[in-house]
Formats: sequence, structure tokens, C-alpha cells
Amino acid sequence: MIHIASNKRQGLMMRTMRRWEMDGIGRDRLILRERPIPVPGRHEVLVAVGAVALNHRDKMVVETGRGLSLAFPFTPGSDLAGRIVALGEDAERFAIGDRVISCFTPEWVDGLRAGTARTPGYRTLGGFFAGVLAEYVVLPEHWLVMAPESLDDAEASTLPCAALTAWFALVERGHVRAGETVLIRGTGGVALFGLQFAKLHGATVIMSCSPEKGDRARELGADHIIDRHRKDGLDALYALTGDRGADHVLETVGGAYLGQSVQAAAVGGHIYQIGAIDGFDLSSPAMPLMMKDVTIHGIGTGHRRALEDMVRAVERVGMAPVLDSRFPMPALPDALDRLDKGPFGKIVIEMAGGANQGGSI
Repeated sequence: MIHIASNKRQGLMMRTMRRWEMDGIGRDRLILRERPIPVPGRHEVLVAVGAVALNHRDKMVVETGRGLSLAFPFTPGSDLAGRIVALGEDAERFAIGDRVISCFTPEWVDGLRAGTARTPGYRTLGGFFAGVLAEYVVLPEHWLVMAPESLDDAEASTLPCAALTAWFALVERGHVRAGETVLIRGTGGVALFGLQFAKLHGATVIMSCSPEKGDRARELGADHIIDRHRKDGLDALYALTGDRGADHVLETVGGAYLGQSVQAAAVGGHIYQIGAIDGFDLSSPAMPLMMKDVTIHGIGTGHRRALEDMVRAVERVGMAPVLDSRFPMPALPDALDRLDKGPFGKIVIEMAGGANQGGSI
């Protein structure tokens, strides 16, 4: 058991840090402010943040609020990697100096997620809970897991949401295995992690994307590329699979694209509904859905146990996340502009903490 002595607690409160805050909805309401470094309470830890990876969800929260009840001033961002620099009373899960990453849905440890049929659970960092775009954050110790030693902070910060979403779909829910075919739309964070995890399990991967990004996807192991602008893309998929279709479909677009995924799916296939870039109102023809016995999985990231499983796999095989670009902390608006342009891989904000903090403060 490690306590923070009263004089050290006072020292923390006297020091300041930078933190991004929103006073309202909209990019113009983002402000980088000086705030006191927070002090961890019972079962909490203080993390010096090394990097924060951006998700499309973060952009939506900033620009529209995404229908969430945000308490202003609100700090966005959910995916951090950093280092433990102080422990609150009775905090025993980590030691000072441990490198950690956050859990996107921090209260979901294993099994079924919380919530009811009337009110599904969606208590996430950077949404329901305040986010992590700050040089230091205090979090409950069970909201974190150990970071893989094989990755730096920028790479490790990409794992909590995008990587876990792809892993939870293909591995945790779909049990993808060698010899199966996986269809993936786009080349965003979830898509590229899906490509890497599918190849890790011996599956054949077909990517639907632009030709220029397709060349880069091939370098990561994609077996086939279908130009997403082709009107006969479905026929191209059938030709590649001998009319079998795809055993697994990562649906990252939403809207009417669900119907295309149903038509692309093999008999007994699995569709993982993840994205809603094209809209939250999904549509699909009913006949192929029923006749092909297709299973549609709604994927809202995953639980802590799956994140820990995934971290072990990433470390064991030496897998490296694909980074599109890195921005310094004050350049968050520029990073959001880059997110608008459809990056190839993840965009990361590099903070002042994490890797530069060798011990406690």
C-alpha cells in the first residue's frame, strides 16, 4: 500500500499542466488551458500521459456532442498511453513507473456489457466520462491495463478503441480462423487493425478502398483490393471467392452499406456493424439476410479482458500499429483537420508526459 504524503499532495496541487477543454459544442470551443495537476484518491492513480490517439468518435463529440450529456468544461479523447507517476491510497494494481493504456469502456471488465434493453450501457472515456487530452490524468486503477513493452507511447495509444474494436469483432465474437475470408471496408484505424488481426489468424483479406490506399494495404498483407468506386464491386467479390462470399465483413461505414455487406456475406457469414459514417439508420434487403443465415454483431469496442488478451498477442508477434501522423499537443485542431481527410492509419497527439517521466513526481 502506497499513500501520497500530505506535503507531496500539496506539491502536486501547486503544479500545473495543460489540458484541452470544451466550453460548448464545436471546434471553436476547444481551448488549451493551464490546470492544477490532479491528485489521485483511493484506488486511483496519476498517469503522465505520453500520447493520445484520435478516433472518429472524438471528432463527432467535439463537433456535435453526439447526443451525449457532456458536463462543461469537458475534455475529449479516450485513448491514452502513459506512465504511472503517483498512487492513491490502496491503489495496488500498478507500481510507479508502469506503462499503461486506458480502457475505452472502463467499467466493462468481462462478459456482457452493462445496460438494459431500454437503456444500453455506453459509459465511455471522452464521452460519458471526461477524456484524456491532458498532460496528467487521474483514473481509477481498474480503468487501465499494462501497455505492451514492444510499442512506444504513440503506437500503444492506438490500441484501446480502434484495435480493440477490430479484435473484439473478429477474434472475440467471430473466432476468425485460417482459410476464411474477411472483407474490410476502408483504411481507417479499425480497418487496418482488422487487416492485421485477420492475417495474424491466417485468413484471406479483401479490402474495399481506393486504389492508391490499396497499394499500401497490400504492403500490410491484404490479399485482394476492390476499388470501392467500382459499380460491379459485388461481382468482383464473388469472382474472388468463387461465389462463396466473405465469411466475415467489417462494416465500418453504416447506412445503406449494411445491405451491401449482407449481399457480400457468405452463407452462415458474420457481419460486424461498427461504423456509422454514412448514417446511424441502417438498411438491408431482408431476403439474403434470412436465406443466407447471416449473423449481424453490433460491436461497441470491447471489455478489459479482451484488451489484455489483445495486448499479449500484439506483444508476442511484434505487431506494429499503422500511424498516419503525429501532432504535438497544441496542434489538436490541425490533427482534427487531418482526420477530416481520411487518414491511412491512426492520428496521434504526442503529449509532454509518459515517456519523459522516469518515476514518481
